Amino acid sequence: MTAGIEILNNVAPQHKAILSDDALEFVAKIHRTFNKTRKHLLQERQQRQKDLDEGRIRLDFRPETQHIRQNKSWICAPPAPGLRDRRVEITGPTERKMVINALNSGSKTFMADFEDSNSPTWHNMVDGQLNLHDAIRRQIDFTDEKSGKSYKLSPNPAVLIVRPRGWHLDETRVLIDGEPVSGGLFDFALYFYHNAKEYINRGFGPYFYLPKMESYLEARLWNDVFNFAQDSLDIPRGTIRGTVLIETIFAVFEMDEILYELRNHSSGLNCGRWDYIFSFIKAQRANKSSVLPNRSDVTMSVPFMDAYVRLLIQTCHGRQVAAMGGMSAQIPIKNDTKANDAAMSKVKNDKLREVTAGHDGTWVAHPALVKIALDIFNDKMLGPNQYHIRREEVQVSAADLLNTNVPGEITDAGVHENASAALAYCSAWISGNGCVPINNLMEDAATAEIARVQLWSWAKYSAKTNSGKVVSAAFVDQVLKEEGKHIKGASETNVNKSIEYLSNQVNSKWPSDFLTSDLISLLDSGRKSAL
Repeated sequence: MTAGIEILNNVAPQHKAILSDDALEFVAKIHRTFNKTRKHLLQERQQRQKDLDEGRIRLDFRPETQHIRQNKSWICAPPAPGLRDRRVEITGPTERKMVINALNSGSKTFMADFEDSNSPTWHNMVDGQLNLHDAIRRQIDFTDEKSGKSYKLSPNPAVLIVRPRGWHLDETRVLIDGEPVSGGLFDFALYFYHNAKEYINRGFGPYFYLPKMESYLEARLWNDVFNFAQDSLDIPRGTIRGTVLIETIFAVFEMDEILYELRNHSSGLNCGRWDYIFSFIKAQRANKSSVLPNRSDVTMSVPFMDAYVRLLIQTCHGRQVAAMGGMSAQIPIKNDTKANDAAMSKVKNDKLREVTAGHDGTWVAHPALVKIALDIFNDKMLGPNQYHIRREEVQVSAADLLNTNVPGEITDAGVHENASAALAYCSAWISGNGCVPINNLMEDAATAEIARVQLWSWAKYSAKTNSGKVVSAAFVDQVLKEEGKHIKGASETNVNKSIEYLSNQVNSKWPSDFLTSDLISLLDSGRKSAL
């Protein structure tokens, strides 16, 4: 029995090996060493947002770290085995069938997601760890009981990268010394403890995607965790690799600094573009100029998104690491050839934009998109990456990164689309599904977050639609009730909970930080064992 560790949910027999005493003790060691720093950094986030709201600071590059940005002599560690060529990466949750299909998809890597495309029910989190444990050992073959279809790994599966939860999320079902463990540390520590040496022996290593960071100090914390974990298991420092998702407006001003902190463990940066739009609006919530038009009008070609992409590529290639492109969420549209062709054309254009800009790889959400993306990158990127394309001509200022001159308008349909998307996602999420097909797109939490914060923003500043209608909180409430009648695949109870939640958000002074933090209490809450 391990002192000070409580598990508040039942542990299924098949999960006991994952939640062994030794593994939980490793989690506890990391928690006890680093949770105080994590909580302090989360308090700093709150203070920075308050200072921004009240006009005491503005979004800009940090003067105190200018020497790091201007010093062109330092570079990051070379690519680890399996990460030199990442031209197409597929992403998805850690459900068993999805893991097999993603690893077999023909992509270079698979990002197995414990974060935004995953609903963190207790079963999903622990079963996901079991599935990755089995996948690395090539023991993941299984037969679907309903369909009778068998699934097994191909001879050359994609390289595995794992995305733990962000610093802000707690694993509320596991207490250490009476306090919830960090969700990110829980995900990282269990995966690393069980799989790091095994995956190294198979020619690869423990690789991670690091989400939702807002400062270089948060990157420093991950680097400290990496060193501690490697030392604890007698694995050489510098074996781990972490790719940081630049998906907050704060992080875009600190990309060099983030790479510097992780330079011995860095495998680059990724354009987490949908969450970035969400953060762009949320961080500047006290500024009316952050009101943006319909979600569909905020494309990669608008000024602030184009500046973000150009600066990210320049920053990464200057430090000799990967500059990864963003997600194409399209999924095949069955029984409608014309609509499917149009959707796939969007994917092709998006990937062509990325490879031409200098990205080293891209994301897709569905196996059917892998070949489309590969064909584009194979045609335009002849080597394993484009680190040699330095983009030294790029000049991006703070004003460029904050340029809200976005063509488009707010429409009545746009209000309905945001309400529908947010409701559909929240209802599915609290039902245990975090990867949801909505209007022929495979959506994760980022889409719902943009929709939620846009509805709040439009109501807060009494935006007008192109028909002259004022978007008030009362109008949004009415739209939520209307759209709630059309949500499929979720219980009426969960739809009503989602309507209530989103209504409260729209009527609040400020939007809350993350819906995934807000809704966790509505997931499974059975309470059971102490160790």
